[in-house]
Amino acid sequence: MTIRWTEEQLKSFTDRANRPIPEPKRSKYGNRKVEADGKVFDSRKEYGRWLLLSMMQDSGVITELAHQPQFPIDVNGIHVCVYKADFSYKDEDGRLHVEDVKSVATRKLPVYRLKAKLMKAALGIKVEEVM
Repeated sequence: MTIRWTEEQLKSFTDRANRPIPEPKRSKYGNRKVEADGKVFDSRKEYGRWLLLSMMQDSGVITELAHQPQFPIDVNGIHVCVYKADFSYKDEDGRLHVEDVKSVATRKLPVYRLKAKLMKAALGIKVEEVM
């Protein structure tokens, strides 16, 4: 099968094909995603926290380290939402810790604050903010 273009169609196509590729848009809060260890982290700060927690797990201080664990939140048998934290782990005493890396701006977001309160009310888990 042969494609036949008019000169106008060919010019339109080549103009679009030769256009420079735009730079990726800057994120709303200025963070840059980091891809490392086969995982994608939402910011360099979050990746730095992952490195620290990984070292703590390697030394035996914490166990069961998880990246972006999900916690379904149900109230009176009704599914409300899913809370996706940055990290969770257990300390030496077996207590579960759930952490979220936050900036000054993102810790004020209403959706985050509501979900953190739901975690505490429905599951009894306090979300620890890492600044």
